Amino acid sequence: MKKLLNKVDDALADSLNGFGAAHRDLVSVNLEPRFVTRAGGTPKGKVALISGGGSGHEPLHAGFVGTGMLDAACPGEVFTSPTPDQMLAAAQAVEAPAGVLFIVKNYSGDVMNFEMAAEMMEGPNATVLTNDDVAVEDSLYTQGRRGVAGTIVVEKVVGAAAEAGADLAACKALGDRVNAASGTMGVALTSCTVPAAGKPTFDLGADEMEMGVGIHGEPGRRRVKIMAAKEIAAEMVEAIAAALEPKSTDPVILLVNGMGGTPLMELYVVYGAARRLCEDRGLKVARSLVGNYCTSLDMAGCSISLTKADDEILKLWDAPVHTAALRW
Repeated sequence: MKKLLNKVDDALADSLNGFGAAHRDLVSVNLEPRFVTRAGGTPKGKVALISGGGSGHEPLHAGFVGTGMLDAACPGEVFTSPTPDQMLAAAQAVEAPAGVLFIVKNYSGDVMNFEMAAEMMEGPNATVLTNDDVAVEDSLYTQGRRGVAGTIVVEKVVGAAAEAGADLAACKALGDRVNAASGTMGVALTSCTVPAAGKPTFDLGADEMEMGVGIHGEPGRRRVKIMAAKEIAAEMVEAIAAALEPKSTDPVILLVNGMGGTPLMELYVVYGAARRLCEDRGLKVARSLVGNYCTSLDMAGCSISLTKADDEILKLWDAPVHTAALRW
């Protein structure tokens, strides 16, 4: 295993220290317990958005803390849920009388621990559960669909609404609506390597790929021989479209997300194929995003996400955002 680390046990703390130093104008990092908040705190009267999950998916979620997105993020150890104490401490740190909205990816540990934190909170709170992965309905890690890259669209759109003054109930309803309008499917060309394990999570032959893989290396729909990028994109777009059933007149947000080990050159090849497939269906690709946003350590591969949009969602997507990983 070759990794740019000091000690494996210190990887997360060292990474958070570096992240905080690089973006101290945007975030404040607390190490005990671990959470990241907006520098300067949550604006007065604003609903605070808090998310989190295991590390190894950077920039998700700490990279999206800032104006127009999250107010706090709780990083767990690699591929491990953060603890309820982390979540509660983050909620207390954001000081949000208007309420706290937890955005939680659908993994058993995340769901359980965020529920415990919500129960311990004294102030108003609500939860949006993201479950956009159309590849499988159940896995060892979830009850139902997994929450993956579509979570980014939820955080951006709801973050803009909260920044504009939407109340807790409105933010919750919007988050549920965007999640229901989003679908994602991923593919792995290689496994990821968890530093503590020191070896690949699973084995793939030189001519194999895992179609429908999860962001922790969970099994996908099937293991197949390597295909051309346009064929990979076709299978993923078909699966997403079958789940979302978009109308031919629907505008969509198209996100092609890298898993951590795939060059942008290749991601744009996939994007070009995915966009053509959408347009062949009569869908209007109204907004696009290409890059590494919800990764799986060093895994080579990508995911495609589609979100059925409307004028409100597009306006909120276009609203200003200023975070370490996303800004316009």
